[in-house]
Amino acid sequence: MSETVIRPMPEPARRLEIFTGAGRRRTWSAEQKAAIVAESIGGSESVSAVARRHGLTPPQLFGWRRQARGRSVMAQERLSFASVVVGSAAIEIEYGGAVIRVPAGSDAATVRSVLQAVKALA
Repeated sequence: MSETVIRPMPEPARRLEIFTGAGRRRTWSAEQKAAIVAESIGGSESVSAVARRHGLTPPQLFGWRRQARGRSVMAQERLSFASVVVGSAAIEIEYGGAVIRVPAGSDAATVRSVLQAVKALA
């Protein structure tokens, strides 16, 4: 059998916080998010330090960075269509005033190389 020893607390609690009401999520404007993301990218501090300073969690800030990167890629990428005529003799691709012809019977690697070259020019 063990003995239970009750000892008084060395110090009483000095401060007690009581949260009342429903907690609400904070909302951040696009400008605020952009400023925090820019600070996390361009500064010498770690992402975690920037997140803590602004009351965020690091995963939340990483998510904002990923979203910003996706938007910038989409903004830079111009959507355009190339006219492709599939015939028995060759594949013709008209793009930007140029016509690219891939001979009939070309293997997949050749067609892939041609398409990658066209994409690189875009």
